Amino acid sequence: MGKIISVCNQKGGVGKTTTVVNLGYYLAHKGKNVLVIDLDPQANATSGLGLDKSKIEKSIYDILINNLNPVEAMQEINMPQLKLIPSNVHLTGAEIELVGFMNREYRLKQALKEIVDEFDFILIDSPPSLGILTINSLAACNSVLIPIQCEYYALEGLSQLLNTVNLVRANLNKDLEIQGVLLTMADYRTNLTSEVIDEAKRFFKDKVFKTIIPRSIKLSEAPGFGKPIHLYDKHSIGAKTYLSLANEILGEPVILEDEEAWKKEFSVEA
Repeated sequence: MGKIISVCNQKGGVGKTTTVVNLGYYLAHKGKNVLVIDLDPQANATSGLGLDKSKIEKSIYDILINNLNPVEAMQEINMPQLKLIPSNVHLTGAEIELVGFMNREYRLKQALKEIVDEFDFILIDSPPSLGILTINSLAACNSVLIPIQCEYYALEGLSQLLNTVNLVRANLNKDLEIQGVLLTMADYRTNLTSEVIDEAKRFFKDKVFKTIIPRSIKLSEAPGFGKPIHLYDKHSIGAKTYLSLANEILGEPVILEDEEAWKKEFSVEA
C-alpha cells in the first residue's frame, strides 16, 4: 500500500506547493510511482506541473463532490511514474458544498481507497487553511509534512496546526503521524535563518529534516515555466536540496550543501 503524505501549513507562502511538485518529481525520478493531488483551489501545483488550470475538465472537485473515479481525473506528468489529479477554480466552492455531505471529512479517503495500492507515494498539496479540505487531507493521509519558512513569526500559528493534527488523530485518523518538519526559504546571509533553524530543532527535535531548502531564485522561477526544478535547472542548489529531501524520505544518503556553496550560487542567481 502506498504512503499518503499531506503537505500542510495553514500559513501561505511557506513552500507547500514547491515541496509537493519537486519532492513528487524526484521520488518519481528515482523510480517510485507517485501521485500528486492538488487540493488547493489556487491550483498552483497544477500549473507548476505544466497544466493550464483554466482548461482542466476533470479535477479533484469532481472526485469529492460528484464521486468521479480518481483514475478519470489523473494526468501523466513528464514520466510514466508521475501522475497528477489537478485542481481548478471549481474547488473554491467545495468547502460550502461539502457541509451537506454525510461523512464529509472522509470524502478524499474513500476516493483514494480504490487507487492507493497503485502508488508508492501519494502527495497532497493542502490549501493554506484549516478548513474542510485540509481536514479531508489529514483524514486521508498516513503522515503530515510541515514546511516552515526561515523567517520572522515562522512558528506562529503552528500550535493551531498541531492541535488540529491531534484532533484529527483522536477523532478521524488514529494512525496520523508527523512525517517531518521541513525548513524552507533559508537565507544564510542572515542571523534570523540560524535562529529559526535552532528554534525549530528545539521545538520539534528529531522531526526536523536534515535537508534545509534554501531561498533560491531558480526555485521561484521554475513554476512560471510549468516545470519542476530538475527540468528547469537541475544543477541549482534548489534542485540538489529537493533531491536530498527525496533521499531522506527514502532512507538514502542525504546531500547536504554548505552555506558557502549556497552563498556562491545565490550571488550568481541574484
